[in-house]
Amino acid sequence: MIADFCRRIDIAGIIDELCPIRDVALATHGQVIEVLIANRLTNPSAMAGICDWARAWAVPEVYGIAASALGDDRLGRALDAVADNVDTIVGTVGAAAIDRFGIDVTRLHWDMTSISLFGAYDHNDPDYPQPGWGHPKDRRPDLKQIQAGIAVSADGAVPVFHQVYDGGASEITQVVDAMHALQNLADTPGFLMVGDSKLISHANITAMTDAQVSFLAPLAAARVPAGLFANIDPGTTVAVDYVAQRDIRKPAGKRCAYRVTEDVMHLAGPRKTDPVHQVRRILVHSSANQHAAQAARELKLGKARTELDTLTRTAGTRHHPDTAAVTAKAAQISKKRRVSAYLHTTITTDPDTGKPAFAWHFDQAAIDTEAATDGWYALLTNLDPATADAAEVLRRYKGQNTVEQRYSTIKGPLAVAPIFLQTNRRITALITVICLALLIFSLIEREVRQHLAEQNQTDMVGFYAFDNRAVKPTARLILQALHDLRLIPAHDRQPPKIPTPGWLQAQLLTHLKVDPTRPRWL
Repeated sequence: MIADFCRRIDIAGIIDELCPIRDVALATHGQVIEVLIANRLTNPSAMAGICDWARAWAVPEVYGIAASALGDDRLGRALDAVADNVDTIVGTVGAAAIDRFGIDVTRLHWDMTSISLFGAYDHNDPDYPQPGWGHPKDRRPDLKQIQAGIAVSADGAVPVFHQVYDGGASEITQVVDAMHALQNLADTPGFLMVGDSKLISHANITAMTDAQVSFLAPLAAARVPAGLFANIDPGTTVAVDYVAQRDIRKPAGKRCAYRVTEDVMHLAGPRKTDPVHQVRRILVHSSANQHAAQAARELKLGKARTELDTLTRTAGTRHHPDTAAVTAKAAQISKKRRVSAYLHTTITTDPDTGKPAFAWHFDQAAIDTEAATDGWYALLTNLDPATADAAEVLRRYKGQNTVEQRYSTIKGPLAVAPIFLQTNRRITALITVICLALLIFSLIEREVRQHLAEQNQTDMVGFYAFDNRAVKPTARLILQALHDLRLIPAHDRQPPKIPTPGWLQAQLLTHLKVDPTRPRWL
């Protein structure tokens, strides 16, 4: 199945055209890369383990490549070849996938992530992204990192583009280059680029406006004007007809409710001569976010109360014998529990004994002011109000979580870490291989779901939740269902043969238009 999907996009052909090799070679660079893609989607292995995996997974029968030809040295040479042409490969494969599978790319969701590296990487090739220190998403500041960005389509969450960046690169400064690459890939005037708050800066908005690219991203909480949410008149908000995926099976009363209103925001540049951008600001209220914020605040206030009451009792004892010790402990509690905005403390000293006394209280007015903003966030966009009202803007933004879901696949079943490579050149190429595997992973899921949609179905019998109801097929479930397919190797002049698949496997292969009786290379 994986080989068949690679063939539809012609990944091997694209790579071989850009990275030719002598005719006497046992395998082309494109064939080797397709094998690596298959490895990532079945049983990710270190380079030294690919040979053993290839024998167990019938690579010779499916790809026509001897397992012994896939030593780590050969794999490394293929990665080197890909690294020299990575930008062209990414763009060409992405365009081929869009064309072959008819993917709608008028809306693309963009985000970046970090990948921690276990190694010093003191000597790097300056022509490729540099491992370095940064702000890792996995909270491992002790490790160097490399960064990657992917763009997924709103249609099926297919990662049609990716890029590798320096470990210390700023996300804000990468937006313009990514925007130009996506603009060329989408080849659609005014396509919509959706991102996180790093998308928003004066320079980025200027570039996207000049390029006639639509954008949509949340406004960072730190940039929200004071009192903005607290001063919203509930009567001006409009209910949004939108049901989150997680709420589809819930009763209407337990679903998250969204309300929106909008105004405008003016963004000035760092220089007086810079133009001031006027953009639409969509103010969104989420009942789920509100309840989560209330629960989080009650939890931290409860923990802070317990610790502050303990400090009240222990002030002047051997645990906190003097004013300095009490002050330090109070500051520690305030920082740890994040209650400094509404915590008021008083520390006095008994004139007779010299022992400190501690008293505290929360400012209820400050708590109420914060509570008034619970559930609110802001989105900035330059979408035309005539084509997308405030409710529609929210609906289009809601696909942004698909990027995080795809990143979780990269760092989970596709095992992007740990990376056992010595050069940043090969790291760049391996991340490209993993992202191509993610492309195939996502296309498999999209194809099955589209075939079900043609039959007016969303869930598939054979895939069940804990309560024994059918669920929507995911790529991970599909691969697991096909995991135990077996192949009988050729013998006595008989060609290799795949025994008759089970019922669910046969259904999936039909949806995917894959013939299980013929390995690809025959």
